[in-house]
Amino acid sequence: MSNTYQNILKNTEFSVPENWMQIKTIDMHTGGEPLRVIVDGFPELKGDNVLEYRRYCKDNYDYLRTALMFEPRGHADMYGCILLPPNDDDGDFGVIFLHNEGYSTMCGHAIIAISTLAIEMNWIPIKEGDNILKIDAPCGRITSYANVKNGKVTGVRFHCVPSFVVGLDREVILDGIGPVTYDLAYGGAFYAYVDMAKNNFDFDLTPKSYRELIAKGMDIKHAVMEVDKEILHPFENDLSFLYGTIFIDNMKQSSGVDSKNVCIFAEGEVDRCPTGSGVSGRMAIHKKRKEIGFGDTMSIESITGSVFKGSVVSEEDYGTFKAVIPQVEGTAHITGKQNFIIDPQDPMKKGFVFR
Repeated sequence: MSNTYQNILKNTEFSVPENWMQIKTIDMHTGGEPLRVIVDGFPELKGDNVLEYRRYCKDNYDYLRTALMFEPRGHADMYGCILLPPNDDDGDFGVIFLHNEGYSTMCGHAIIAISTLAIEMNWIPIKEGDNILKIDAPCGRITSYANVKNGKVTGVRFHCVPSFVVGLDREVILDGIGPVTYDLAYGGAFYAYVDMAKNNFDFDLTPKSYRELIAKGMDIKHAVMEVDKEILHPFENDLSFLYGTIFIDNMKQSSGVDSKNVCIFAEGEVDRCPTGSGVSGRMAIHKKRKEIGFGDTMSIESITGSVFKGSVVSEEDYGTFKAVIPQVEGTAHITGKQNFIIDPQDPMKKGFVFR
């Protein structure tokens, strides 16, 4: 055995210089969609609530968002979150969400993942059955239920914020395609929902159409943003923007699920899971159309074949809207733990991204 190889076996730890930043994360996925949970090393964020923490992060530490989400540490479809104090003493913790474009208002796959992580890390007292977590997201308080059997998480369901329909069967003109029909709804974030059966597209919702889905999804998003002036949250201006386009295939899938979702969000990210906030908005749409009732469950598949279950828990008035409280259920898994280091002399320390 060579001396060099013996040295390799003996020296497997890199000593990080004191002036280099270290940020620790636990990486997960929910239905294939990644989540990088930042657990240590991120600078303290100032504020009194999650929205204020988000603004402070955007104004002062956005370079760390890009460092952790972009290449070479991440990729164009990476997603992350920072755990924070709750908005009040009744909450368990707060969270802000990071991606390639900035900071989203709600993320269902992250709620499912961090609820799972809370059990795996013993952040809360654990019991058999449902373990309740009150999580303050930028869109409001989310209540999640992590189900534990024989000490292990079997799944997580969460009750989203009030979700509502802004308009059904709206139309936007797209260059090269013509009229596109969409529904505008909110499930913690605003989406344009595009039913494949109502539109004449030359692509489907399979991985082979990945690039076409990105291109058309972003074209639709930008076109809707230009013409639709009702992307307005009734209470928070910070939530009043269109997050993405969700393509829907309501034909019965071969796997027996009820429907298929592919969400194109932020700056052309493709959600690998069925999109928790997107399913929440869909529950409002289906309730409005009288296609789902209390006690009914809809199984919605993603581009990877992962499935979320959606249902409607209750209805309530929310500003001028008749909103629903949706329930979304899924599973998440831990994929690794990271100790990212940032060399101050690295010319690419803030990251870069290709799409």
